[in-house]
Amino acid sequence: MSVLPLVFTSGWASGINAYAVVLLLGIFGATGLTDEVPESLQRTDVLAAAAVLFLCEAVADKIPYVDSLWDTVHTVIRPVSGAVVGALLAGQSGSLSDLAAGAIGGSTALASHAVKAGTRMAINTSPEPFSNIAMSTAEDLGVCSIITFAMFNPEAAAIIAAVLLVLGLALLVYLWARIRRFLRRRAQRREEKHLAAEAKAEAHERTGSPPG
Repeated sequence: MSVLPLVFTSGWASGINAYAVVLLLGIFGATGLTDEVPESLQRTDVLAAAAVLFLCEAVADKIPYVDSLWDTVHTVIRPVSGAVVGALLAGQSGSLSDLAAGAIGGSTALASHAVKAGTRMAINTSPEPFSNIAMSTAEDLGVCSIITFAMFNPEAAAIIAAVLLVLGLALLVYLWARIRRFLRRRAQRREEKHLAAEAKAEAHERTGSPPG
């Protein structure tokens, strides 16, 4: 069970930026800072691909609506990445079955991806782009920080990741509740204007005067 905190933390981080997780774990393993990272994540081709894709995400994730499209494409990629990384970490230590670790990493990644994608869709209702840039930068820094912290304090990092996941889910519910209320009020105002226009047109038809 000693690898479980790292599996959970990497799963949470994979749901936000899977490429950063693979890149950081690979670098930590290749430089000898930890022996928890399997050799398959330390390969040069894996690190190069993760670095390129990380740079692509760093750009796409800061552009309104492009970020939501990117999230849609990664609805499968991020949970699968979290599951694969979790299974690899468990296989490296042998203290947790690959299947269980993959399920934990994948499900945690799916939950954090849902928070990220839903929150970003809510932010995109604002016309200015600065909130997207700020949120994306905060996510990148958060993922890098918590994965680095997990290398030295996996249990504490897992607790932080769990708290952030719960807070993210609560924030997502709050934001979407407000957006639904706003959309309902806007639809109601449009309906009221439409009914008022129809009533005015009917009144002009009865009096025979042209609508003004």
